[in-house]
Amino acid sequence: MWLWPFVLAVLALALSTGQASSQTLEKVRERGHLVCASSHALPGFAEQLENGLWAGFDVDICRAVAAAVFGDPNLVQFRPLTGDARFAQLQTGELDLLVRDAAWNLTRDTSYRVRYVATSFFDGQGILVPQSLGAVSAYELDGVKICVVDDSDELSRLRQFFFENQASYSEVLYEDPADLAIAYKAGLCNAISARASLLHAIQIEMQDPGAQRIVPERISKAPLGPVVRSDDDRWFDIVRWTLYALINAEELGVTSVNVDSMLSARNPAIRRLLGLDGDFGKPLGLSQDWMQKVIRAVGNYGEIYDRNFGTRAGVPLLRGQNALWTKGGLMYAPPVR
Repeated sequence: MWLWPFVLAVLALALSTGQASSQTLEKVRERGHLVCASSHALPGFAEQLENGLWAGFDVDICRAVAAAVFGDPNLVQFRPLTGDARFAQLQTGELDLLVRDAAWNLTRDTSYRVRYVATSFFDGQGILVPQSLGAVSAYELDGVKICVVDDSDELSRLRQFFFENQASYSEVLYEDPADLAIAYKAGLCNAISARASLLHAIQIEMQDPGAQRIVPERISKAPLGPVVRSDDDRWFDIVRWTLYALINAEELGVTSVNVDSMLSARNPAIRRLLGLDGDFGKPLGLSQDWMQKVIRAVGNYGEIYDRNFGTRAGVPLLRGQNALWTKGGLMYAPPVR
Protein backbone atom coordinates (compact mmCIF):
# COMPACT_ATOMS: atom_id res chain seq x y z
CA MET A 1 0.00 0.00 0.00
CA TRP A 2 2.89 2.34 0.69
CA LEU A 3 3.59 2.43 -3.09
CA TRP A 4 0.25 4.00 -4.02
CA PRO A 5 1.16 7.64 -3.13
CA PHE A 6 4.33 7.32 -5.23
CA VAL A 7 2.45 5.77 -8.17
CA LEU A 8 -0.25 8.44 -8.04
CA ALA A 9 2.38 11.18 -7.92
CA VAL A 10 4.13 9.77 -10.99
CA LEU A 11 0.84 9.49 -12.89
CA ALA A 12 -0.10 13.05 -11.98
CA LEU A 13 3.27 14.32 -13.14
CA ALA A 14 2.98 12.42 -16.43
CA LEU A 15 -0.52 13.73 -17.06
CA SER A 16 0.42 17.30 -16.24
CA THR A 17 3.52 17.13 -18.46
CA GLY A 18 1.53 15.69 -21.35
CA GLN A 19 -1.14 18.36 -20.97
CA ALA A 20 1.43 21.16 -20.77
CA SER A 21 3.28 19.95 -23.83
CA SER A 22 0.10 19.45 -25.87
CA GLN A 23 -1.20 23.00 -25.87
CA THR A 24 0.78 24.26 -28.85
CA LEU A 25 -1.98 26.55 -30.11
CA GLU A 26 -2.17 28.36 -26.78
CA LYS A 27 1.62 28.72 -26.61
CA VAL A 28 1.79 30.10 -30.13
CA ARG A 29 -0.96 32.64 -29.45
CA GLU A 30 0.59 33.70 -26.16
CA ARG A 31 3.94 34.21 -27.88
CA GLY A 32 2.31 36.17 -30.68
CA HIS A 33 3.94 34.36 -33.60
CA LEU A 34 4.62 30.93 -35.06
CA VAL A 35 8.15 29.48 -34.96
CA CYS A 36 8.72 27.45 -38.10
CA ALA A 37 11.88 25.72 -39.31
CA SER A 38 12.77 25.07 -42.92
CA SER A 39 15.74 24.07 -45.03
CA HIS A 40 18.67 26.43 -45.26
CA ALA A 41 19.04 27.97 -48.71
CA LEU A 42 17.24 25.42 -50.87
CA PRO A 43 15.97 27.55 -53.79
CA GLY A 44 12.32 27.02 -54.55
CA PHE A 45 11.68 25.64 -51.08
CA ALA A 46 13.23 28.07 -48.61
CA GLU A 47 15.75 30.88 -48.93
CA GLN A 48 16.32 34.28 -47.40
CA LEU A 49 16.20 37.08 -49.94
CA GLU A 50 18.45 40.15 -50.03
CA ASN A 51 15.75 42.18 -48.29
CA GLY A 52 15.84 39.75 -45.37
CA LEU A 53 12.47 38.17 -46.14
CA TRP A 54 12.04 34.43 -46.56
CA ALA A 55 10.50 32.90 -49.67
CA GLY A 56 9.78 29.43 -51.01
CA PHE A 57 7.27 26.60 -51.09
CA ASP A 58 7.96 25.45 -47.52
CA VAL A 59 7.93 29.05 -46.32
CA ASP A 60 4.46 29.52 -47.80
CA ILE A 61 3.19 26.44 -45.94
CA CYS A 62 4.43 28.00 -42.69
CA ARG A 63 2.78 31.30 -43.61
CA ALA A 64 -0.48 29.49 -44.32
CA VAL A 65 -0.49 28.03 -40.79
CA ALA A 66 0.18 31.49 -39.35
CA ALA A 67 -2.77 32.83 -41.35
CA ALA A 68 -4.96 30.03 -39.96
CA VAL A 69 -3.99 30.81 -36.37
CA PHE A 70 -3.65 34.60 -36.44
CA GLY A 71 -5.27 35.70 -39.70
CA ASP A 72 -1.85 37.18 -40.56
CA PRO A 73 0.70 35.19 -42.61
CA ASN A 74 3.54 37.44 -41.51
CA LEU A 75 3.43 36.39 -37.86
CA VAL A 76 6.11 33.75 -38.39
CA GLN A 77 9.68 33.51 -37.17
CA PHE A 78 11.75 31.32 -39.50
CA ARG A 79 14.57 29.11 -38.25
CA PRO A 80 16.83 27.76 -41.00
CA LEU A 81 18.17 24.28 -40.25
CA THR A 82 21.39 23.18 -41.89
CA GLY A 83 22.66 19.68 -42.63
CA ASP A 84 20.71 16.85 -41.06
CA ALA A 85 19.32 18.91 -38.15
CA ARG A 86 15.62 18.15 -38.07
CA PHE A 87 13.82 16.98 -34.98
CA ALA A 88 15.61 17.90 -31.74
CA GLN A 89 14.36 21.50 -31.61
CA LEU A 90 10.87 20.33 -32.47
CA GLN A 91 10.93 17.79 -29.63
CA THR A 92 12.09 20.37 -27.07
CA GLY A 93 9.39 22.88 -27.99
CA GLU A 94 11.75 25.45 -29.50
CA LEU A 95 9.88 24.96 -32.78
CA ASP A 96 6.16 24.72 -33.43
CA LEU A 97 6.43 23.33 -36.94
CA LEU A 98 9.04 21.80 -39.22
CA VAL A 99 8.68 22.08 -43.00
CA ARG A 100 11.83 20.99 -44.81
CA ASP A 101 13.38 18.32 -47.04
CA ALA A 102 13.17 15.43 -44.59
CA ALA A 103 11.44 12.68 -46.54
CA TRP A 104 8.66 10.80 -44.78
CA ASN A 105 9.54 7.24 -43.83
CA LEU A 106 8.62 4.78 -41.10
CA THR A 107 11.65 5.43 -38.88
CA ARG A 108 11.25 9.21 -38.86
CA ASP A 109 7.51 8.95 -38.29
CA THR A 110 7.74 6.55 -35.36
CA SER A 111 11.11 6.90 -33.64
CA TYR A 112 11.60 10.59 -32.84
CA ARG A 113 8.37 11.59 -31.07
CA VAL A 114 7.21 13.52 -34.14
CA ARG A 115 4.40 13.05 -36.65
CA TYR A 116 4.26 13.73 -40.36
CA VAL A 117 1.05 15.61 -41.06
CA ALA A 118 0.46 14.87 -44.76
CA THR A 119 2.35 15.02 -48.04
CA SER A 120 2.75 18.57 -49.32
CA PHE A 121 5.27 17.72 -52.07
CA PHE A 122 5.90 14.41 -53.79
CA ASP A 123 9.64 14.34 -54.33
CA GLY A 124 11.76 11.54 -55.74
CA GLN A 125 15.00 10.79 -57.51
CA GLY A 126 15.23 12.27 -61.00
CA ILE A 127 17.81 13.02 -63.65
CA LEU A 128 18.95 16.42 -64.92
CA VAL A 129 20.38 16.64 -68.45
CA PRO A 130 21.26 19.43 -70.90
CA GLN A 131 18.59 20.25 -73.48
CA SER A 132 21.25 19.72 -76.14
CA LEU A 133 21.21 16.01 -75.33
CA GLY A 134 17.77 15.85 -76.93
CA ALA A 135 16.32 13.46 -74.34
CA VAL A 136 12.81 14.15 -73.06
CA SER A 137 12.54 10.94 -71.03
CA ALA A 138 14.82 8.95 -68.74
CA TYR A 139 14.10 5.92 -70.90
CA GLU A 140 15.89 7.60 -73.82
CA LEU A 141 19.16 7.92 -71.94
CA ASP A 142 21.98 5.69 -73.11
CA GLY A 143 25.74 6.09 -72.92
CA VAL A 144 25.55 9.10 -70.57
CA LYS A 145 27.99 10.03 -67.79
CA ILE A 146 25.98 10.64 -64.62
CA CYS A 147 27.18 12.45 -61.51
CA VAL A 148 25.75 10.83 -58.38
CA VAL A 149 26.60 10.67 -54.68
CA ASP A 150 28.73 7.63 -53.83
CA ASP A 151 27.56 4.96 -51.38
CA SER A 152 24.00 6.29 -51.42
CA ASP A 153 20.46 5.07 -52.03
CA GLU A 154 20.49 7.23 -55.16
CA LEU A 155 23.42 5.27 -56.56
CA SER A 156 21.70 1.93 -55.89
CA ARG A 157 18.47 3.05 -57.51
CA LEU A 158 20.32 4.48 -60.51
CA ARG A 159 22.07 1.17 -61.08
CA GLN A 160 18.80 -0.70 -60.79
CA PHE A 161 17.04 1.67 -63.21
CA PHE A 162 19.63 1.28 -65.95
CA PHE A 163 19.91 -2.47 -65.38
CA GLU A 164 16.15 -2.92 -65.74
CA ASN A 165 16.09 -0.82 -68.90
CA GLN A 166 19.18 -2.49 -70.36
CA ALA A 167 20.81 0.87 -71.11
CA SER A 168 24.45 1.79 -70.68
CA TYR A 169 25.86 4.65 -68.62
CA SER A 170 28.95 5.51 -66.57
CA GLU A 171 29.09 6.79 -63.01
CA VAL A 172 30.99 9.85 -61.85
CA LEU A 173 30.96 9.52 -58.05
CA TYR A 174 31.22 12.24 -55.41
CA GLU A 175 30.98 12.21 -51.65
CA ASP A 176 29.09 15.49 -51.20
CA PRO A 177 25.89 16.50 -53.07
CA ALA A 178 27.37 20.00 -53.45
CA ASP A 179 30.02 18.52 -55.78
CA LEU A 180 27.40 17.35 -58.28
CA ALA A 181 26.63 20.82 -59.64
CA ILE A 182 30.31 21.78 -59.77
CA ALA A 183 31.22 18.70 -61.78
CA TYR A 184 28.23 19.09 -64.11
CA LYS A 185 29.05 22.72 -64.87
CA ALA A 186 32.66 21.76 -65.56
CA GLY A 187 31.59 19.11 -68.07
CA LEU A 188 32.84 16.18 -66.01
CA CYS A 189 29.44 14.54 -66.51
CA ASN A 190 26.47 15.25 -68.77
CA ALA A 191 23.76 14.30 -66.26
CA ILE A 192 23.05 14.45 -62.53
CA SER A 193 20.87 12.05 -60.58
CA ALA A 194 19.51 13.19 -57.23
CA ARG A 195 16.23 14.17 -55.62
CA ALA A 196 14.18 16.40 -57.94
CA SER A 197 14.06 19.14 -55.28
CA LEU A 198 17.88 19.33 -55.34
CA LEU A 199 18.00 19.12 -59.15
CA HIS A 200 15.61 22.06 -59.43
CA ALA A 201 17.75 24.10 -57.02
CA ILE A 202 20.84 23.28 -59.13
CA GLN A 203 19.04 24.15 -62.35
CA ILE A 204 17.79 27.60 -61.36
CA GLU A 205 21.24 28.61 -60.12
CA MET A 206 22.95 27.76 -63.42
CA GLN A 207 23.98 30.48 -65.86
CA ASP A 208 21.40 29.31 -68.42
CA PRO A 209 18.69 27.37 -66.52
CA GLY A 210 16.53 27.01 -69.63
CA ALA A 211 19.28 25.00 -71.32
CA GLN A 212 18.76 22.21 -68.76
CA ARG A 213 15.92 19.72 -68.36
CA ILE A 214 14.75 17.53 -65.50
CA VAL A 215 13.25 14.51 -67.23
CA PRO A 216 9.77 13.70 -65.88
CA GLU A 217 10.33 10.18 -64.55
CA ARG A 218 11.03 9.57 -60.86
CA ILE A 219 12.92 6.43 -59.89
CA SER A 220 12.17 6.64 -56.18
CA LYS A 221 9.55 8.06 -53.85
CA ALA A 222 10.33 10.70 -51.22
CA PRO A 223 7.17 12.36 -49.86
CA LEU A 224 7.82 15.65 -48.08
CA GLY A 225 5.48 17.37 -45.66
CA PRO A 226 5.02 19.32 -42.43
CA VAL A 227 6.13 17.68 -39.18
CA VAL A 228 4.84 18.38 -35.65
CA ARG A 229 5.42 16.88 -32.20
CA SER A 230 3.52 13.68 -31.51
CA ASP A 231 1.88 14.87 -28.30
CA ASP A 232 -0.67 17.38 -29.58
CA ASP A 233 -3.54 16.05 -31.67
CA ARG A 234 -5.26 19.39 -32.10
CA TRP A 235 -2.12 21.10 -33.43
CA PHE A 236 -1.61 18.14 -35.75
CA ASP A 237 -5.15 18.64 -37.09
CA ILE A 238 -4.66 22.40 -37.52
CA VAL A 239 -1.56 21.96 -39.66
CA ARG A 240 -3.04 19.04 -41.60
CA TRP A 241 -6.30 20.78 -42.41
CA THR A 242 -4.49 23.97 -43.37
CA LEU A 243 -2.73 21.97 -46.08
CA TYR A 244 -5.98 20.24 -47.03
CA ALA A 245 -7.71 23.62 -47.30
CA LEU A 246 -5.08 24.74 -49.82
CA ILE A 247 -5.59 21.61 -51.93
CA ASN A 248 -9.40 21.75 -51.73
CA ALA A 249 -9.31 25.42 -52.70
CA GLU A 250 -7.43 24.64 -55.90
CA GLU A 251 -9.81 21.80 -56.73
CA LEU A 252 -12.80 24.11 -56.22
CA GLY A 253 -11.26 26.98 -58.18
CA VAL A 254 -10.98 29.33 -55.19
CA THR A 255 -7.92 31.59 -55.42
CA SER A 256 -6.44 34.56 -53.61
CA VAL A 257 -7.73 36.71 -56.47
CA ASN A 258 -11.35 35.55 -56.54
CA VAL A 259 -11.92 34.57 -52.91
CA ASP A 260 -13.97 37.68 -52.15
CA SER A 261 -16.25 37.15 -55.13
CA MET A 262 -16.66 33.52 -54.10
CA LEU A 263 -18.38 34.66 -50.91
CA SER A 264 -21.58 34.83 -52.92
CA ALA A 265 -21.15 31.31 -54.36
CA ARG A 266 -23.98 28.80 -54.05
CA ASN A 267 -21.75 25.73 -54.34
CA PRO A 268 -22.08 23.99 -50.94
CA ALA A 269 -18.45 22.80 -50.98
CA ILE A 270 -17.17 26.33 -51.57
CA ARG A 271 -19.44 27.75 -48.89
CA ARG A 272 -18.15 25.22 -46.35
CA LEU A 273 -14.54 25.94 -47.34
CA LEU A 274 -15.00 29.67 -46.83
CA GLY A 275 -16.82 29.30 -43.51
CA LEU A 276 -20.15 30.51 -44.86
CA ASP A 277 -22.01 27.31 -43.95
CA GLY A 278 -21.03 25.36 -40.86
CA ASP A 279 -18.35 26.18 -38.30
CA PHE A 280 -15.35 24.01 -39.12
CA GLY A 281 -13.00 26.18 -37.10
CA LYS A 282 -14.54 25.53 -33.68
CA PRO A 283 -13.17 21.97 -33.20
CA LEU A 284 -9.69 23.32 -33.99
CA GLY A 285 -9.91 26.41 -31.82
CA LEU A 286 -9.87 28.64 -34.91
CA SER A 287 -12.25 31.22 -36.32
CA GLN A 288 -15.17 30.18 -38.51
CA ASP A 289 -13.59 31.78 -41.59
CA TRP A 290 -10.02 30.59 -40.99
CA MET A 291 -9.74 28.80 -44.35
CA GLN A 292 -10.89 31.94 -46.10
CA LYS A 293 -8.10 33.86 -44.39
CA VAL A 294 -5.52 31.26 -45.42
CA ILE A 295 -6.51 31.40 -49.10
CA ARG A 296 -6.59 35.19 -49.12
CA ALA A 297 -3.12 35.32 -47.55
CA VAL A 298 -1.15 32.74 -49.59
CA GLY A 299 -3.46 31.48 -52.34
CA ASN A 300 -4.43 27.88 -53.01
CA TYR A 301 -2.02 24.97 -53.46
CA GLY A 302 -1.66 25.60 -57.20
CA GLU A 303 -0.84 29.27 -56.64
CA ILE A 304 1.84 28.36 -54.11
CA TYR A 305 3.33 25.78 -56.46
CA ASP A 306 3.33 28.13 -59.43
CA ARG A 307 4.82 30.97 -57.40
CA ASN A 308 7.80 28.85 -56.39
CA PHE A 309 8.20 26.28 -59.19
CA GLY A 310 6.15 27.58 -62.12
CA THR A 311 6.90 29.97 -64.96
CA ARG A 312 6.92 32.91 -62.59
CA ALA A 313 9.84 31.25 -60.77
CA GLY A 314 11.90 31.40 -63.96
CA VAL A 315 12.32 27.72 -64.77
CA PRO A 316 9.18 25.61 -64.38
CA LEU A 317 9.29 22.31 -62.50
CA LEU A 318 6.55 20.14 -63.99
CA ARG A 319 3.93 19.28 -61.39
CA GLY A 320 3.79 15.62 -62.30
CA GLN A 321 2.77 13.73 -59.15
CA ASN A 322 2.07 17.07 -57.45
CA ALA A 323 -0.81 17.79 -59.81
CA LEU A 324 -4.33 17.39 -58.46
CA TRP A 325 -5.82 13.90 -58.54
CA THR A 326 -8.35 15.23 -61.05
CA LYS A 327 -5.48 16.06 -63.41
CA GLY A 328 -3.50 12.84 -63.22
CA GLY A 329 -1.47 13.64 -60.10
CA LEU A 330 -1.45 12.36 -56.51
CA MET A 331 -2.44 15.57 -54.70
CA TYR A 332 -5.67 14.77 -52.90
CA ALA A 333 -7.45 16.08 -49.82
CA PRO A 334 -10.51 14.88 -47.90
CA PRO A 335 -13.52 17.18 -48.32
CA VAL A 336 -14.55 19.85 -45.83
CA ARG A 337 -17.86 18.69 -44.45
